[in-house]
Amino acid sequence: MEEKSAKEKAIDEWLPITSSRNAKWWYSAFHNVTAMVGAGVLSLPYAMSELGWGPGVTVLILSWIITLYTLWQMVEMHEMVPGRRFDRYHELGQYAFGEKLGLYIVVPQQLIVEVGVCIVYMVTGGKSLKKFHDTVCSTCKDIKLTYFIMIFASVHFVLSHLPNFNSISGVSLAAAVMSLSYSTIAWGASVDKGVQQDVQYGYKAKTTAGTVFNFFSALGDVAFAYAGHNVVLEIQATIPSTPEKPSKGPMWRGVIVAYIVVALCYFPVALVGYWMFGNSVQDNILISLEKPAWLIAMANMFVVVHVIGSYQIYAMPVFDMMETVLVKKLNFKPSTTLRFIVRNLYVAFTMFIGITFPFFGGLLGFFGGFAFAPTTYFLPCIMWLAIYKPRKFSLSWWTNWICIVFGLMLMILSPIGGLRQIILQAKDYEFYS
Repeated sequence: MEEKSAKEKAIDEWLPITSSRNAKWWYSAFHNVTAMVGAGVLSLPYAMSELGWGPGVTVLILSWIITLYTLWQMVEMHEMVPGRRFDRYHELGQYAFGEKLGLYIVVPQQLIVEVGVCIVYMVTGGKSLKKFHDTVCSTCKDIKLTYFIMIFASVHFVLSHLPNFNSISGVSLAAAVMSLSYSTIAWGASVDKGVQQDVQYGYKAKTTAGTVFNFFSALGDVAFAYAGHNVVLEIQATIPSTPEKPSKGPMWRGVIVAYIVVALCYFPVALVGYWMFGNSVQDNILISLEKPAWLIAMANMFVVVHVIGSYQIYAMPVFDMMETVLVKKLNFKPSTTLRFIVRNLYVAFTMFIGITFPFFGGLLGFFGGFAFAPTTYFLPCIMWLAIYKPRKFSLSWWTNWICIVFGLMLMILSPIGGLRQIILQAKDYEFYS
């Protein structure tokens, strides 16, 4: 037993998530900002245009409140068993639903989310680089998106070899600052442009069916914008903890700061962007603002830097899972070579998928519904009900059930809208064009 625990300890100290436990509370703040404020913020005005004023504002604010509540639950549940810490989402799942079932419920969803985000960010990074190139030099020869994605991926072949969360906190800080700045550019430039002459706030789609499907798909976009929960426990795992001073104090402080920043990024962009452009807004607001060229080029560069940081944060738990399986189940020796091979393979994989299916935006609404809604909106609530068993019809019971119902509706409705968009986009698509 002693020998085994020493060996396990060594493995734990080698794995990316559990290796360093000396993070400060502000680390958690900017890790959370980087994880939350995805490039999803730029598509919020477009989502608003598909939802309309009333529902749009309601969904934005409701999502903000619900996700903050479920985030609080995750932070609380991290150490609810004295002497144990749930360092990973699936460890909490196993505690709530049982060893086998917990794995089967949580891991597939978490993987879909994390790998999905990495692929989307490959495409987003590539697209923003291309946009930067086209803005700065509009007369140059046109370079294919494929090559830009490869250029973007080359950064990750280097960065993904940083061993753990604390070592990427620099990258993460840069990314968090960037997300604030390009959000500000997006709504600032919109205000400067002023309300367009023939602005309209009605729904664009000609048919009722179209309107309804767009509405569903926009719900998926919003769900995707609030998807930082998959890495919360992993971030909290890096904060030191003692029985007198549990890690939830500093973590919660970080989360509050992160959420204020999120509100400052999301609400102005969504509302101002929609207010200025109405329903003619593009699905990426930076495209609606062509001029001034230098500012838009700068904003696109910021997006690239931010996406680099986000990619790393979402890749870390995947690296952790892959390395855990290789070392604990298949008994590989924990070594730098193993890490080097595994991580390069992963980056190459996400790059390849990104290049093959660059119409990933529609796929997002699709995946966003399947995996984001559960992990963000109602899995924490179900675990909370399973573990704490609050009294029926008490406040806590009602809150959780409302969140579960809301989350389930998102999960069922948004993939429908997303799927329709994929079909429409895939009609006229040629591979590797």
